[in-house]
Amino acid sequence: MTERNDPLLEWRGEFPILARTNYLISNSLGAMPRGVYDSLRAYADIWGSRGIRAWSEGWWEMNIAIGGRIGALIGAAPGTVSIHPNISLATGTLLSALDFAPPRNRIVIEAGIFPSVYYVLRGMLPAEAELVTVPSPDGGHTVDADRVADAIDERTRLVLASHVLFRSAAILDVAAIAERARQKGALSIIDGYHATGIIPVDVGAVGADFYLSGVLKWMCGGPGGVFLHARPEHLRTLRPKLTGWMAHKRPFDFEVADIEYRDDAFRFLNGTPSIPCLYAIQPGIDVIAAVGVPRIREKSMRQTAMIAGHAGRRGWTVRTPLDPAARGGTAVIDPPHAYEVSRALIARDILVDFREGSGIRISPHFYNTDDEVLGALEAIDEILRSGSWQQHGTGRDFVT
Repeated sequence: MTERNDPLLEWRGEFPILARTNYLISNSLGAMPRGVYDSLRAYADIWGSRGIRAWSEGWWEMNIAIGGRIGALIGAAPGTVSIHPNISLATGTLLSALDFAPPRNRIVIEAGIFPSVYYVLRGMLPAEAELVTVPSPDGGHTVDADRVADAIDERTRLVLASHVLFRSAAILDVAAIAERARQKGALSIIDGYHATGIIPVDVGAVGADFYLSGVLKWMCGGPGGVFLHARPEHLRTLRPKLTGWMAHKRPFDFEVADIEYRDDAFRFLNGTPSIPCLYAIQPGIDVIAAVGVPRIREKSMRQTAMIAGHAGRRGWTVRTPLDPAARGGTAVIDPPHAYEVSRALIARDILVDFREGSGIRISPHFYNTDDEVLGALEAIDEILRSGSWQQHGTGRDFVT
């Protein structure tokens, strides 16, 4: 496909930053849709004109209503998706609903898991819980899904696995992991943060008890929009301890007795939600739905192949799978002086990121042109050839 007959580029005008920046960092933060300006103004107008009445006129139901729109993109039934501030709190809410008493006290995770999830586990698991980490042979760039499945036994209470590894964009066979967990009577949580919006996801086909993801990255929804899909039976049975009045069947009775949980996605909410965030995330959801994830995936595989091929021809280490079907939307390459090169790219308004032990993550999205991808690669060549990377050799930025 050439640039002139790429219909996805018709959406470029919806993303203001693309007019002045080569934006190749959507695996970390998707570009902001222009519609966010109007959406946040609508929030301010409603707050300003309706005041407290806004709660009964839509705000109270807004979290689950928008969750339903997200659910339509991932094959989730209505009323099974709730929205949370971040993945740590969403994971903590789930953990607070589970019992880890022996003999079913094992938690199986894979070594490529995002560290924030690991921190929550270490902080919340009781002393009697046993955390079992399935190792990675290369620092979290690849994980053997069969080894994860094999680690699940009758003592396992919970399994957590990444749908797409954040270091390398390698895709795991999470359906096989979830199936093994179900066979052994364990629960499964799949972290799809690097999957949704860039690869087609059907939570029914995945089969996990819980699917966690967010709109921050490939769904162009900005910070604060993590979503949690729960199988319907868990919306009637689990009792999160990290909870609040939004989860109560009668919140405005202001009872101080035991909470009576709702039997829908409200069950996993807690305190008052961030309403501005709920307004901000909607334009990105709408754009992704209109463009269509299958079309996004097709273009992504082609452009990440361009990046991996360029790196391979120059002898640079490629950390991402070479098989297009085995990788998500990011190409991870490790040229000489990768950190310094990443800073030199950013100084040229070519936005990428760097991960220690991995290299430079380049993440084109449906709105990026082939010329932008090639321009970034040519810039790396020039930075290395000219030695201009050296001016970035002193110190490290806190955010990389």
